[in-house]
Amino acid sequence: MDTSSFIDSASSNWTIIVTVGSAIFAMIGAIASHLETRRQEKIRVETLRMSVDGASLDWGAQAIDILGRIAMFARTRRAQPNDQGFNNNKVNLMMNLSSIIERGRMYFPNIDPNGKGAEKEGAYRGNRPPILDALVFAYYELEAMTREGGPTGDNSANFIEECRRLLVSELQAHTDPRRRDMILGRYDKQRKAHREDAIRGSSSLKNRLKARRPQLAFERADEPDEDYERAAE
Repeated sequence: MDTSSFIDSASSNWTIIVTVGSAIFAMIGAIASHLETRRQEKIRVETLRMSVDGASLDWGAQAIDILGRIAMFARTRRAQPNDQGFNNNKVNLMMNLSSIIERGRMYFPNIDPNGKGAEKEGAYRGNRPPILDALVFAYYELEAMTREGGPTGDNSANFIEECRRLLVSELQAHTDPRRRDMILGRYDKQRKAHREDAIRGSSSLKNRLKARRPQLAFERADEPDEDYERAAE
C-alpha cells in the first residue's frame, strides 16, 4: 500500500471514529438531559405536594383546635352565666366550624362524585370523606346542645373528642408515607441520641401525675409499651 492510499484509509477511518464518537456523546448528552428533566419534574411535583400538604395541615390544625374548644364548651356549658351567653358562644362556634368544613372541601373532595347527588353543585356530589364527616357530626352535636337538659355535657364532649380523634387519624394518613418515613427517620436519629433523658423525663411526669391524681384512668393508648419502659431504665 503506497503512502497516499494509507493516508486516505486512515482519514476515512478517523472520520468514522469521529462520527461514532460524536453519536455516542450525543446519546450520553440526551440521556443526561432526560434524567435531569425527570429530576426537575420530580422536584416540582414534590414541591407542589409539600405546598398542598402544608396548607392542608394548617387547615387541620384549625379543625383540631376548634373541636377541642367545642369539647371544652360542652363540658363547661352549665357554667355559662345565662342562656343568652351560652347561645352566643354556641353560634360563634357553629359559624367557625361551618367555615372550616367548607374550606376542608378544597383539600378533601367528596368520594365518588358521579354516584350520588348528581343534582347538587359539583363540590357536594358524592359522599363526604371520613375526615369531613368527623367535623359535620361534631357540628350536629353542637347544634343540638342545650345549656340545660338533653345529653350531659360530658357525653357531648366525649363524642366530640372521638370526632377529633378520627380527624387526627385521617389527617395523619393523608401525609405521604414515604416522606413521613424520611421525617421519622431523621427524628429517630435525634431521639436515639437523647432518648434516655427524654424517656426518664416523661416517666417522671407520668408518675408525678399518678401521685397527684390517683383516681385518673389512663387510656391504654397512653401507656408506654414494655420496650419503651426498658429503654428508660
